[in-house]
Amino acid sequence: MPAKSKRKRRKGAAQPPVSPALRESASFPRAVIAEIQRAAASGIYDIRGFGAKRRVPCFDDLLFLGASMSRYPLEGYREKCDTAVTLGTRFASKPLELRIPITIAGMSFGALSGPAKEALGRGATLAGTSTTTGDGGMTPEEREHSALLVYQLLPSRYGMNPDDLRRADAIEVVVGQGAKPGGGGMLLGHKISDRVAAMRNLPKGIDQRSACRHPDWTGPDDLKIKIEELREITNWEKPVFIKIGAARSYYDTALAVKAGADVIVLDGMQGGTAATQDVFIEHVGIPTLPALRQAVEALRELDMHRKVQLVVSGGIRSGADVAKALAMGADAVSIGVGALIALGDNAPDFDAEYRALGSAAGFYDDWHEGRDPVGISTQDDALAARFDPIAGGRRLANYLNVLTLETQTLARACGKSRVHNLEPEDLVALTVEAAAMAKVPLAGTDWIPGQGSL
Repeated sequence: MPAKSKRKRRKGAAQPPVSPALRESASFPRAVIAEIQRAAASGIYDIRGFGAKRRVPCFDDLLFLGASMSRYPLEGYREKCDTAVTLGTRFASKPLELRIPITIAGMSFGALSGPAKEALGRGATLAGTSTTTGDGGMTPEEREHSALLVYQLLPSRYGMNPDDLRRADAIEVVVGQGAKPGGGGMLLGHKISDRVAAMRNLPKGIDQRSACRHPDWTGPDDLKIKIEELREITNWEKPVFIKIGAARSYYDTALAVKAGADVIVLDGMQGGTAATQDVFIEHVGIPTLPALRQAVEALRELDMHRKVQLVVSGGIRSGADVAKALAMGADAVSIGVGALIALGDNAPDFDAEYRALGSAAGFYDDWHEGRDPVGISTQDDALAARFDPIAGGRRLANYLNVLTLETQTLARACGKSRVHNLEPEDLVALTVEAAAMAKVPLAGTDWIPGQGSL
């Protein structure tokens, strides 16, 4: 064979055509085949970051009924539409007063770099909202640049100490997470730097899997005791949040209320994670849409809706998502993946470097790798130094402001002078599945699946 032809074959330039008679299998598409081949070769389950990639009913399947004759809309920016919300009004003497109903979810130092955590605090402060520590403790730069900081208390208890509890503005007891309800997260050894190891009291460079349940309680009665201990440690000043992964949302919400929660954070299966098993991400938990409806039903049945605030997370991307969550009964939302994208994570400018890692810009599977070229999801000092926390904070604040303006725009279109006045009556569903999950009518009908005939 001529040398030139050999070179073409090596470069893959001359490939035989694929027969048009070939059909992809529905049960065994190429992605499934590739995963079976990977599992057979390695003998270990797949670990990745990000969230569920399967299509599930979501806020995109709902539409607003804008005002016209039966209701009048508000006039543009000339009529006020309030966005403020207070979280933790049940028992805490110092609840969180936010200018906007959008908070930043817990993302740990360890999963993220120090500059990234600082940028989250800067952006949240500029927008008038709170950010959250995540697993692994509180960093000085995060506390310094966060006007309102929620301290997460996780089953692992990594980095936990009473002094940081007192320095926080609220405490979030994490029972579950949407990407992995019933399971713990992972932090691979190459992200456990000297600083992370010291904060978490872990050996450097050794893979760690967080505990899936708290070591000192096994149910809601024990949780009630733990909440009372936290209140005593913080002199009853700090709101106590309970975070649950979306699974049995009705019962978990009711039990959290019984245990004494000020705020419930509900995380749907579309929520992201730094690292866990792919089988968890795709096959455990329920979507945010039905989980939110179940939680609101539990609060209303207990006459605690709006008395115990509900924050929903998992797949919030736009002001439309925020507005729909509020219309269904949430008091606020929390964002994680969207916040990291706003900071600049997986930016197209770094596509070549992401491809060198076996990923590509926009795929996000590589969060657990610790080699993020943007400097956000890494503990490599040289890579982290690439990221400017001041510029990143400004980008995040811009994104939060856009979400707020979009939410206000939709509320005004429905004739509401306050975003929290949005209600299920303002919504219809595009699909039977979404109508059943959200319990709003299918568009063009008054039919809610499971409630009467079409």
